[in-house]
Amino acid sequence: MIDPNASAIKIFSDGADIDQIKSLAANAWVRGFTTNPTLMRKAGVIDYEAFAREVLTIVPEAPVSFEVFSDDFDDMDRQARKIAAWGRNVYVKIPVTNTRAESSRELIRRLSDRGVRLNVTAILSLAQVEEVVASLEGTVGAIVSVFAGRIADTGRDPVPLMTEALGIVRSNSALELLWASPREVLNIVQAESIGCDIITVTSELLAKLSGLGRDLEKLSLDTVKMFFDDAQSAGYSL
Repeated sequence: MIDPNASAIKIFSDGADIDQIKSLAANAWVRGFTTNPTLMRKAGVIDYEAFAREVLTIVPEAPVSFEVFSDDFDDMDRQARKIAAWGRNVYVKIPVTNTRAESSRELIRRLSDRGVRLNVTAILSLAQVEEVVASLEGTVGAIVSVFAGRIADTGRDPVPLMTEALGIVRSNSALELLWASPREVLNIVQAESIGCDIITVTSELLAKLSGLGRDLEKLSLDTVKMFFDDAQSAGYSL
């Protein structure tokens, strides 16, 4: 079982709902926050900067990652520097490529050399991990986000890949490996067991953490009771 106060892995909440962020800012499990344009759009965010600045008033010290949204590297550079200036706890998310599959390595290197803390995102292959780590050689601190959940969605076991990724990331002590897009509580246990530094978790998954280590026969009984109670509430008869 993972102890939120002693765990080696850091849980970052992934989302863009302001009310949830306010609630989770006081949650002992949560040690950082991440978001992205898709989550922001889903949450109804209209003004990007106003949203980000509000989040930073709620979370003034823990790491918070905001993502650039341009597809042009020069404009990504401009956006990244603007976002980085919003707070000392801000990490700027840079996608590993643009939509034309052009590598972001030069942008990553340039921003890293300027002292911008980066969270390089949307990584799915070991070749991408190697390229990103090489580009972050002089970083003051950065996160390498590998989308293990999306790897699992292709039918591949993400654990061997994440284990290899960790070995690559460990070549630079200023880097942290993040297990992104988990699908179930088991992924948190898996990520911690291999030594991953961070895992992003949605509010829905966070709500399931209380079930870690539960007695299975007790859980079986609770499940039977749930089925019975729901059938009674529905008024079913035969």
